[in-house]
Amino acid sequence: MARAVGYMDDLFFQMKIFETAKQLGVEFKVASNPDGLNGLLDPPTTLVIVDLNARNNPLATITALRATHKELRVLAFLSHVQTDLAVQARAAGCTEVLPRSTFTQTLAAILQSAKD
Repeated sequence: MARAVGYMDDLFFQMKIFETAKQLGVEFKVASNPDGLNGLLDPPTTLVIVDLNARNNPLATITALRATHKELRVLAFLSHVQTDLAVQARAAGCTEVLPRSTFTQTLAAILQSAKD
């Protein structure tokens, strides 16, 4: 089964992703702190979804993740007005940074890509 991992604490988005993943046959696990995220990376996954507005310093978590998992696709989402945060996220190692609305609209395709 394809796997995706999330780093977020927003229950609304967690449930939205869980439901979409379930419909697509993708296993989705979520962590709200860096240690939890590291624990979810085994078995290996190819997609990590990060809410850049999570409380437990997502930028530092992305930087640490990149130091040990260079091959991972790290996709982050945020409010469309947070342009400075988007730049910081790319610098930290995000593969893609999407506005929350785009993320929501393309969620099924994003999760489907974890199967490829």
